[in-house]
Amino acid sequence: MFSGQVFPRIVCNDGFVFSAQARSSCYCEPREDSGPWTAVEVGYPSEREELFMPYVEDESRPTDTVYGWVPVSVIREVITKHGGTNDDGEFVLDIFTNG
Repeated sequence: MFSGQVFPRIVCNDGFVFSAQARSSCYCEPREDSGPWTAVEVGYPSEREELFMPYVEDESRPTDTVYGWVPVSVIREVITKHGGTNDDGEFVLDIFTNG
């Protein structure tokens, strides 16, 4: 079980990059240090991503802000849209889904 650490940034195959974090100090569900989680905090994407915009904290700075309670299903959709991800991204998704 993964507990309370910082996850590596998710790098998509087309170069799109973002942070996705989940622990008691993040905007996630459940707001606990171990998963699985149904929604997580996304932050600092390399470019504006419309699928994340409903969750944005500061719409005026889409690449310099966080996105709270983003469903893991939306993260999967974003990764698919951007051509998949590397092993680190798959690891993060697995932890979010399976704890």
